[in-house]
Amino acid sequence: MQGNLRTLGVPGENPPNVQYQLDDPRAYGGETIIVVGAGDAAIENALALADNDNRVILLNRNAEFSRCKEGNLSAIQAAIRENLLACRYSTSIDHLEPLAKADPAQQTNVNATMMVQVADLSKRQKGRVAKPGLQVVLNTPQGEEIIDCHRVIGRLGAIPPRKLVESFGIQFGSKDPTALPALSPTYESSVPGLYVVGALGGYPLIKQAMNQGYEAIESVCGRSVVPADQPLLEKRFAAVLQAYPELRDVDGVLAMVGSSMPWLQSLSPLQLRELMLESDIRLPKEGEVIFRRNDYSNSFFSIVRGTVRVKGSDADPEAKAILLDAGNFFGEMGLISGRRRSAKVRASTACILLETPSRTMLRVLASVDAVRRELDLVALRRAVRKYVAADVSEEQLNRLVEGAQIRRFKNGEALFNEGDKADGLYLIRKGSVMVSRAIGGRDVVLSYVSAGNYVGEMALMRDAPRSATVRAAVPTEAIVLLTTNVTEVLASNTAMRADLDDQYMARLQANEAMASNQKSGNLISFLLQQGVGEATDVLLIDESLCIRCDNCEKACADTHFGTSRLDREAGPTFDNLHVPTSCRHCEHPHCMKDCPPDAIHRSPGGEVYISDACIGCGNCEKNCPYGVIQMAPLAEKRGINSLWAWLLTGVGREPGVSAPKVAVAGKDKGNVVKKAVKCDMCKDLKSGPACVRACPTGAALRISPEKFLDYAGGNA
Repeated sequence: MQGNLRTLGVPGENPPNVQYQLDDPRAYGGETIIVVGAGDAAIENALALADNDNRVILLNRNAEFSRCKEGNLSAIQAAIRENLLACRYSTSIDHLEPLAKADPAQQTNVNATMMVQVADLSKRQKGRVAKPGLQVVLNTPQGEEIIDCHRVIGRLGAIPPRKLVESFGIQFGSKDPTALPALSPTYESSVPGLYVVGALGGYPLIKQAMNQGYEAIESVCGRSVVPADQPLLEKRFAAVLQAYPELRDVDGVLAMVGSSMPWLQSLSPLQLRELMLESDIRLPKEGEVIFRRNDYSNSFFSIVRGTVRVKGSDADPEAKAILLDAGNFFGEMGLISGRRRSAKVRASTACILLETPSRTMLRVLASVDAVRRELDLVALRRAVRKYVAADVSEEQLNRLVEGAQIRRFKNGEALFNEGDKADGLYLIRKGSVMVSRAIGGRDVVLSYVSAGNYVGEMALMRDAPRSATVRAAVPTEAIVLLTTNVTEVLASNTAMRADLDDQYMARLQANEAMASNQKSGNLISFLLQQGVGEATDVLLIDESLCIRCDNCEKACADTHFGTSRLDREAGPTFDNLHVPTSCRHCEHPHCMKDCPPDAIHRSPGGEVYISDACIGCGNCEKNCPYGVIQMAPLAEKRGINSLWAWLLTGVGREPGVSAPKVAVAGKDKGNVVKKAVKCDMCKDLKSGPACVRACPTGAALRISPEKFLDYAGGNA
């Protein structure tokens, strides 16, 4: 039994060419088909349809494929890389509309319905076919996109027929509507002798059900079954079993972890084993630092045993430290926002910590609603206390978060508009927003606000309509605290009111200054239009100072073995400010999506770089929307190339000796090996980016988005 299939849940979802199952992919050929989903079923359907000469677009609501098995992940990455199908990440369907009935006599090149700049599917075209009959409007990170297609196939899973299953006596893990039946490691339910395998147990693929069925039958026959993952778990648990021999074996470790963490109790035993296979158990000693404030890491930590100390700033003696004991978790802010760690965490006692990679945690959040709700609830309270109400009591904090909502906004969507009635205080927990005001008949951008800050306090403090419009600069999530709750707490908490008063006055002065200098607002608007709102570090060139010597490019090439990661001339310009083609080191790097060898990483300093594990597949080059990654021929590592270095130390090429020749694309193609290269901000050089240091006039500079306002004000 599969239960009730989940539907798209959007306007226009019921035409006959929208379906939720695919019985035979060979029944369709020469069509443009949108497949919705990111799990194993969606991927396998998309691959099968593409193999039958259909033009397939796979919609993934998330930034990567976090829910599928490794085999399907590799297969879909290869298909995307080879342009056998297209994929839209962080994309959902807004609505569907039927097109005018297709005339069989009228034919169209269906490649015209695709964004061929994302994936050129021309080689999939097999002549001309009838016009598509369905128009699909998508919400993408870049805005709205419209695709005409023949059909939409949604593979969104199913809701189990819980009442029917419970009537058999089978118990579920919790009352949550998405909870799975409580099963033993051999798939036996709470009813002795009644086993559950396949989709009802949370594993919808036929091959999974077959394997589970085999293990269940072996158990029924009285033959012991060693789970296939047992040796892997024994190896992964070796250190903790040595340190804590009383745990005895794998089952002892699993029992300890599962019972100590409330959020893990929503997982089935099989889901817990999968989680443990992909997580690391860390055993920090007392005083050991887990991570530091401003580190760039996004793994998620659960405290199994012991206590950790969380402090926002060691430099501030007034900063309060928070103690978290077993059963708690931390690291959720970095996981959600993609920004630097906001606090330093140190082990107060010897601990057992479970460190879960971001991809694994995102998969759990996407597949288990109860886990996502619990994490959201705790993360909401912590974010409000850290960024809005550090000095409120627990009772006041409860009042603040009562009725609070987590709202998501598309790129360019308004959180609220100038003149609107104040509906709450907006705490930005992911993404960034731009604040603008109508002046002289047009919108003038006043400021940029990133994650970890709030907007909307001015209308609350004045009890007046909104004085500005706030729009998402990139896809954004905000915690909205209700107006009545905020004003009630402000009335009784003078410290919080003083903080908001200070913020209100600072914003008022900054906004008035920007309003009187509209050129600054235009500059910020230009920068945000170039996508730098999701950046963490941007290279800018002041064209009024640039003498076009190209020292920046030469220094970059000399530092990186002959290939410059910077194109000074390319990129847009506003007034005298130029945005060259160079990596922005995004909060949630697009290039990290679907890297088969996992070669792209973020260093503790925030630099996004490509390791030597790169296999040259080109996925990152295609996924980067800013064109800052190139596939370059491998060259001999030259080391330092400086006359002074050669004279003083003998390091580098002797003057007059030619540099090693680099293979050129198009020549001797059979021997050319290319790998992805991009700016790494010269992360291994203590002196900083070579491009900035090599500029003789100071025209090149790197700034973070938080400094845009200061820079715009000083250069307008």
